[in-house]
Amino acid sequence: MVTVRRALAYRGTGDRTTRILGVVTLVLIAVTAWLGLVISPPDKVQGQLVRLIYVHPAAASACYVGFGLCALASLAYLWPRTRSRRWDRLAAASAEIGVIFCILTLITGSIWGRPAWGVWWTWDARLTLTALLLAVFLGYLALRRTGGDPDARAKRCAVVAVVCALLVPVDHEATTWWQTLHQGDTIIRANPLIHGWQLLTMLISFVTYGFLFAWLLVHRYRVEVLEDRFEEEGYDTAIAERRAEGGVVTIDAGAIVSESVSVTPQTAGQP
Repeated sequence: MVTVRRALAYRGTGDRTTRILGVVTLVLIAVTAWLGLVISPPDKVQGQLVRLIYVHPAAASACYVGFGLCALASLAYLWPRTRSRRWDRLAAASAEIGVIFCILTLITGSIWGRPAWGVWWTWDARLTLTALLLAVFLGYLALRRTGGDPDARAKRCAVVAVVCALLVPVDHEATTWWQTLHQGDTIIRANPLIHGWQLLTMLISFVTYGFLFAWLLVHRYRVEVLEDRFEEEGYDTAIAERRAEGGVVTIDAGAIVSESVSVTPQTAGQP
């Protein structure tokens, strides 16, 4: 039996779809970098620091999409009519990608905050809620690594994912509900705060992160499928090996017994 790990080493998780997504993503990254670093002008107030808007907001949006998709997939798993392992795998894959983009959001936000606010970190409502969002979904991923029955574990994780995702709208509306240092919406408003090349580059950055998210999601979902196969086939292989070991012991014991039976009559007739 070819193990899942060997199959992964031979084939990987890529195919024509992921290659196309990867190429498009690389092209969009190059275009975004060129527009953001060369074409887009500096801001009148923030100067060169404005170039972080081509990274930070899109990363935060991808983070929200990842956690939101995790919650939707978890709801689909909890609903008896749509319950399937594919929803549990999708929830796990999207949560991991959401964590990656959440970390990127916090890092780029700190880089932005140092020259803008004078500190790397402050317990602002938006920053604190984003850090809390990262913490709860790290806990969700840790819960997925616990043992036990896979179906029971999937149900527990689905409930936790739905509860954790409730922080997403709270985090997004933090700048509206509380007085914070973090600026409010830049483009989702009647009069956007940026125009021209800045607005175009920022919109392209959202498209770029969308393709990057899709590329990562396809790969991570396929890894999740392989992990499930490895868990199931690994268990079956372990049982087969134990049975094989038991069979060897039984054969040896039978040979010993038969040999002793055949020798006993001969030795019994000797004086």
